[in-house]
Amino acid sequence: MYKPRIIARLDIKGPNVVKGIRYDGLRIMGKPQDLAARYYRQGADELLYIDTVASLYGRDNLTEIVQQAASEIFIPMTVGGGIRRVEDAVALLRSGADRVTVNTAAVKHPPLIKDIVSVLGSQGVVASLQVKSRPGNRWEIFVDNGREKTGMDALDWIKQVEQLGAGEALVTSVDRDGTGNGFQIDFILQALQAVTIPVIAAGGAKMPTDVVDLADRTRCDAVAVASMLHYNRATIPDIKEALVQNGIGVSCH
Repeated sequence: MYKPRIIARLDIKGPNVVKGIRYDGLRIMGKPQDLAARYYRQGADELLYIDTVASLYGRDNLTEIVQQAASEIFIPMTVGGGIRRVEDAVALLRSGADRVTVNTAAVKHPPLIKDIVSVLGSQGVVASLQVKSRPGNRWEIFVDNGREKTGMDALDWIKQVEQLGAGEALVTSVDRDGTGNGFQIDFILQALQAVTIPVIAAGGAKMPTDVVDLADRTRCDAVAVASMLHYNRATIPDIKEALVQNGIGVSCH
C-alpha cells in the first residue's frame, strides 16, 4: 500500500526555527528542540533540519542542535546547510543525523555528491533542489536558500544528482514556499518521471487537504511540511487522518 512519509521541516537561523514566504521575511517560530520534540510526539516519520544561512555565511550551526535532538528523538533526522566537504557530512552523522542533504556546494561542485556517497552510501545523501518556474514551462535551480539563480535546468539537475549517487531528492518550490497555495504538482510529476530515486515534495502546504491532493495526484515518496505545523493550522495526526480518509496509507509508530 502506498504510504508517503510525513516529514516535519525545521528551517534554522541561529538558535531559532524560522519560517518565511518564498524564503523571505523570516519569522521566529520557536526553539528547535521544542518543535522537534512536539512533532516527534505527534508521530512525524522524520525530521528535516536546514540551516538557512549556513551557505551565506560559510559556517555550520547544526551540530549542537542535532546532538541535543538525537538524545531524545528516535526517528530519522536529515540535516543540511553549509555542507561543503565530506568531513562536514561525517561530522553531522557523528552528531546523530541519519542522512545529510546538500544543495549550494553540490550545485557549484557536483562531484561533492559522489564524494559524500562514497563514504556514507547513497542512503545517507539527499540532494536538495530549490526550484523556481520560468517561462516556457521551464524550471530553474536556485541556491543559497532561494537567493541566487543558477541558470541550471531543474530536470537536468535532478537527473544528474541521481547519476552522482544521491539516494533521494528533496524538491522545494521557491514560488510556493510558505504561501499556503498548495504544492507545485506539475514539477513534482515531471521529477518523478525523470528519476527513479525517491522524491520528497516541499513548499506550499497550508492544510492537510494539500498533502492529500499531492499524494493522490503524484504518489510522491514523502512530503515535508513546515508552516502548517508551526502555525498550528494542523497536526501530524490531522495530516495522517486526512490521508487515511482518502484511502492513502500512513505509517504508525
